[in-house]
Amino acid sequence: MESTGLPRRRSEGEAAWGEGEHDVSVFHNLDHEAERALLGRLQDWQRRKFEAGFGALTWPEEYGGRGLPVAYEDAFAEVEGRYETPRAHELFSVTLHLIAPTIRLLGTPQQRERLIRPLLAGRELACQLFSEPEAGSDLAALGTRAVRDGDSWVVTGQKVWSSGAQFAQWGQLLARTDPDVPKHAGITAFMVPMDLPGVEVRPLRQMSGGTSFNEVFLTEVRVPDALRLGQVGQGWQVALTTLGFERQASSANEHVGGTWEQLLALARWAGADRDPLVRQGLARVAIGQRLARVANARDRSDRENGRPLGAVGSVRKLQWVRRMLAVSEVARDVLGPRLVVDSGEWGTYSWSQHVLGVPGYRIAGGSDEIQRTIIAERLLGLPPEPREDRDKPWKEVRR
Repeated sequence: MESTGLPRRRSEGEAAWGEGEHDVSVFHNLDHEAERALLGRLQDWQRRKFEAGFGALTWPEEYGGRGLPVAYEDAFAEVEGRYETPRAHELFSVTLHLIAPTIRLLGTPQQRERLIRPLLAGRELACQLFSEPEAGSDLAALGTRAVRDGDSWVVTGQKVWSSGAQFAQWGQLLARTDPDVPKHAGITAFMVPMDLPGVEVRPLRQMSGGTSFNEVFLTEVRVPDALRLGQVGQGWQVALTTLGFERQASSANEHVGGTWEQLLALARWAGADRDPLVRQGLARVAIGQRLARVANARDRSDRENGRPLGAVGSVRKLQWVRRMLAVSEVARDVLGPRLVVDSGEWGTYSWSQHVLGVPGYRIAGGSDEIQRTIIAERLLGLPPEPREDRDKPWKEVRR
């Protein structure tokens, strides 16, 4: 890694107060050009890794990978983590860890040939077009329609909370192709070029300031049937595949928002590390971080032995959000009014980006309520929640 010219990261426990940029944001708070520039740096770094043989270590050689066990990927990530690489972005994670693996499992040979290498190399990016304003957490209730017209499908509808859609070349779309069957059975998935006529992306301003999320309007967009992902009416299975990858990616995420080291440096600077209540909060964060590392080691062992994460991913996601909330609580206790006043003082008001951003992850990647339902039904074996719309045609369900 020395040949990359990248500076080394500080070692654990080395967070110094008053030095460098203080970024503890959960979601990006960048203007359009700055966010595009960040993605450009990420794409360049991924391209360099891919061309050097390190960008897809566990993927088969036919896709530009090395066909190596997961342990090699983990070892490379550990070394890479010692250097100041470009900061992560949701769109990049979705492209590499959610959509590319879904295409590998469920795409046609032509789709794999066309899409996987460009996605793994960072040359092209792909977003999710799943959530809708009227469906809420009930993704299967989506209403975007796709009507067959010869060798194409005409798609009309609206999607929302699509991370990075304004920068993506592709969108993995879920659309309703049969309203006369129960909601889960009438969905079909597609890979949609985002530059097709009728696709309009509108960024959404978040309360933390950024515009990473978007709403996407589709007005009579003609999508070739060759870009259908999976069988007609089997879109829910495609969605579950992608969401399974999403929970797995979320479970391994330790680098979003403020870190334990940054929080401890803040408390010491403010003299709050001697306050008994603050110390209790710091202890909760430290314990949560240590337990997360134990859980990640266990999950890594399972992956190396070919055991899927499954519903445990929902447990990990809840644990991760809980740790971020614990960081917010300590930051609020330590800073008080400084948290809401942009005085220009280093390392104070910037914590508002963490505090305002964390609640979004109680929704992103499946809400807390959805995760608890998955845990109850799939891990604990509890009876499923009653669903009066289970066997009703979608068009007859009250919305």
